[in-house]
Amino acid sequence: MTATAIALVIENDPTNGARRLGEWLTEAGLELRVLRPYAGDALPEDLTGYDALVVLGGYQQPYPAPDGTPGAGWFPALEGLLRKAVRYRVPTLAICLGAQLLATAHAGTVQRSEAGPEIGPTVVGKRDAADGDPLFRYVPMIPDVLQWHVDEITELPHGATLLAASTRYPHQAFRLGDRAWGLQFHIECDTDMIADWASDSAVLAELDYDPELVVAACAEILPDVEEVWQPFAARFAALAQGRLPDAEPRRTLPLLGH
Repeated sequence: MTATAIALVIENDPTNGARRLGEWLTEAGLELRVLRPYAGDALPEDLTGYDALVVLGGYQQPYPAPDGTPGAGWFPALEGLLRKAVRYRVPTLAICLGAQLLATAHAGTVQRSEAGPEIGPTVVGKRDAADGDPLFRYVPMIPDVLQWHVDEITELPHGATLLAASTRYPHQAFRLGDRAWGLQFHIECDTDMIADWASDSAVLAELDYDPELVVAACAEILPDVEEVWQPFAARFAALAQGRLPDAEPRRTLPLLGH
């Protein structure tokens, strides 16, 4: 009998669990081991024994404070895990804050967005490179997503492949190597999670957004989000299980005479 593939899930914030994404991954055959470092769970030194890594979002800043203090005490260790995941080709899915940490762990740049906060339902546009990506190739050209962030990846790590963009925030999804993906947007949310975020949100107050309207607008597109991103999650699970090919190699023109 084949052993069940195990995904290590890092939850950075008690209000941002795996929720629907966790359900999709479990339905696709992954076993989830959740660590909550904010509650005192220690992060492992490496990913031995794990077939995939999922890093979720959170309210923290992914970059240090002016005095050098990290956004959370476990972020240096988490960035180390993200570097090892890319180096050893462990399938990795990093969402919102997780994607920003994936970027900063590899010398990308994240800062408070000059475009302002991005909150609620929106769409992103696939880039040409997505056509050769094992997860993104079947995503529609302009998929629905949910946004809830004030920071922005302003510079991708060297060698990263941009997979999706939007007008105000050009780095919406990217891949590092052939097995690590960062999504600036959210795909895991359910209505209760969004309502929790909206219930006491300084960002919504700053934008003068009605929390009830934001929650209702997000809830309305959840079926559309599921239609696109549940199959995406299933493909990630298949990759972790060894049932999905990696990214297509970059095509080059043959040399004349060969």
